[in-house]
Amino acid sequence: MKVEIKTTKITNKQAADALTRGTKRVTHDDLKRVLDKSDEIEKKFKNHGPLSRFIEDLKLLFSLMKDYMNGTYRTIPWWSVAAIVAALFYVLDPIDLIPDFIPVIGYIDDAAVVAICLRMVEADLQK
Repeated sequence: MKVEIKTTKITNKQAADALTRGTKRVTHDDLKRVLDKSDEIEKKFKNHGPLSRFIEDLKLLFSLMKDYMNGTYRTIPWWSVAAIVAALFYVLDPIDLIPDFIPVIGYIDDAAVVAICLRMVEADLQK
Protein backbone atom coordinates (compact mmCIF):
# COMPACT_ATOMS: atom_id res chain seq x y z
CA MET A 1 0.00 0.00 0.00
CA LYS A 2 1.42 3.36 -1.00
CA VAL A 3 0.31 6.45 0.87
CA GLU A 4 0.79 9.85 -0.68
CA ILE A 5 0.75 13.03 1.33
CA LYS A 6 0.38 16.18 -0.71
CA THR A 7 2.04 18.29 1.97
CA THR A 8 4.25 17.57 4.92
CA LYS A 9 3.84 21.05 6.35
CA ILE A 10 1.10 22.14 8.67
CA THR A 11 0.31 25.80 9.03
CA ASN A 12 -0.27 27.52 12.34
CA LYS A 13 -3.82 28.19 11.19
CA GLN A 14 -4.45 24.49 10.52
CA ALA A 15 -3.08 23.59 13.95
CA ALA A 16 -5.09 26.34 15.66
CA ASP A 17 -8.27 25.34 13.83
CA ALA A 18 -7.84 21.68 14.84
CA LEU A 19 -7.24 22.72 18.43
CA THR A 20 -10.17 25.15 18.54
CA ARG A 21 -12.57 22.54 17.13
CA GLY A 22 -11.45 20.04 19.73
CA THR A 23 -11.60 22.53 22.60
CA LYS A 24 -15.27 23.28 22.00
CA ARG A 25 -16.20 19.63 22.62
CA VAL A 26 -14.11 18.91 25.74
CA THR A 27 -15.93 17.86 28.91
CA HIS A 28 -14.79 17.16 32.47
CA ASP A 29 -15.01 13.44 31.62
CA ASP A 30 -12.52 14.07 28.79
CA LEU A 31 -10.14 15.61 31.31
CA LYS A 32 -10.31 12.42 33.36
CA ARG A 33 -9.78 10.27 30.24
CA VAL A 34 -6.67 12.24 29.25
CA LEU A 35 -5.26 11.88 32.75
CA ASP A 36 -6.01 8.15 32.65
CA LYS A 37 -3.96 7.93 29.43
CA SER A 38 -1.03 9.95 30.78
CA ASP A 39 1.43 7.06 30.44
CA GLU A 40 0.46 6.48 26.81
CA ILE A 41 0.73 10.19 26.03
CA GLU A 42 4.09 10.54 27.77
CA LYS A 43 5.42 7.54 25.83
CA LYS A 44 4.42 9.22 22.55
CA PHE A 45 6.21 12.41 23.58
CA LYS A 46 9.38 10.56 24.59
CA ASN A 47 9.56 8.30 21.54
CA HIS A 48 8.64 10.55 18.64
CA GLY A 49 11.09 13.22 17.47
CA PRO A 50 9.07 16.42 17.04
CA LEU A 51 7.15 15.83 20.28
CA SER A 52 10.17 15.11 22.45
CA ARG A 53 11.05 18.80 22.81
CA PHE A 54 7.79 19.30 24.72
CA ILE A 55 8.35 16.64 27.41
CA GLU A 56 8.95 19.17 30.21
CA ASP A 57 5.90 21.15 29.13
CA LEU A 58 3.88 17.93 29.18
CA LYS A 59 4.80 17.34 32.82
CA LEU A 60 3.60 20.85 33.69
CA LEU A 61 0.36 20.30 31.76
CA PHE A 62 -0.34 17.00 33.55
CA SER A 63 0.30 18.67 36.92
CA LEU A 64 -2.03 21.50 36.08
CA MET A 65 -4.77 19.13 34.88
CA LYS A 66 -4.46 16.96 38.01
CA ASP A 67 -4.69 20.03 40.24
CA TYR A 68 -7.70 21.28 38.30
CA MET A 69 -9.37 17.86 38.47
CA ASN A 70 -8.96 17.48 42.24
CA GLY A 71 -9.92 21.12 42.92
CA THR A 72 -6.52 22.22 44.22
CA TYR A 73 -6.14 24.82 41.48
CA ARG A 74 -9.15 26.34 39.72
CA THR A 75 -7.76 29.79 38.90
CA ILE A 76 -7.01 28.83 35.30
CA PRO A 77 -10.00 29.30 32.98
CA TRP A 78 -11.81 26.15 31.82
CA TRP A 79 -11.06 27.13 28.21
CA SER A 80 -7.32 26.75 28.84
CA VAL A 81 -7.79 23.35 30.48
CA ALA A 82 -10.02 22.30 27.57
CA ALA A 83 -7.38 23.44 25.07
CA ILE A 84 -4.76 21.30 26.82
CA VAL A 85 -7.08 18.29 26.85
CA ALA A 86 -7.95 18.79 23.17
CA ALA A 87 -4.26 19.06 22.22
CA LEU A 88 -3.41 15.85 24.06
CA PHE A 89 -6.37 14.02 22.53
CA TYR A 90 -5.08 15.20 19.16
CA VAL A 91 -1.69 13.67 19.93
CA LEU A 92 -3.37 10.39 20.85
CA ASP A 93 -5.34 10.25 17.59
CA PRO A 94 -3.25 8.36 15.02
CA ILE A 95 -5.38 9.59 12.10
CA ASP A 96 -5.24 13.38 12.03
CA LEU A 97 -3.97 16.01 9.58
CA ILE A 98 -0.82 13.97 8.96
CA PRO A 99 -1.37 10.32 9.99
CA ASP A 100 1.03 9.14 12.69
CA PHE A 101 1.95 5.95 10.84
CA ILE A 102 4.06 8.00 8.40
CA PRO A 103 7.60 7.87 9.84
CA VAL A 104 8.86 11.11 11.41
CA ILE A 105 6.55 13.52 9.58
CA GLY A 106 3.48 11.86 11.08
CA TYR A 107 4.19 13.68 14.32
CA ILE A 108 4.86 17.14 12.88
CA ASP A 109 1.19 18.10 13.10
CA ASP A 110 0.96 16.76 16.67
CA ALA A 111 3.93 18.93 17.67
CA ALA A 112 2.38 21.94 15.90
CA VAL A 113 -0.91 21.50 17.78
CA VAL A 114 0.94 21.23 21.11
CA ALA A 115 3.00 24.34 20.30
CA ILE A 116 -0.12 26.32 19.36
CA CYS A 117 -1.83 25.13 22.54
CA LEU A 118 1.10 26.29 24.66
CA ARG A 119 1.02 29.68 22.94
CA MET A 120 -2.73 30.00 23.44
CA VAL A 121 -2.61 29.22 27.17
CA GLU A 122 0.80 30.77 27.92
CA ALA A 123 -0.54 33.70 29.93
CA ASP A 124 -2.66 31.38 32.07
CA LEU A 125 0.29 29.02 32.59
CA GLN A 126 2.55 31.86 33.71
CA LYS A 127 0.06 32.88 36.39
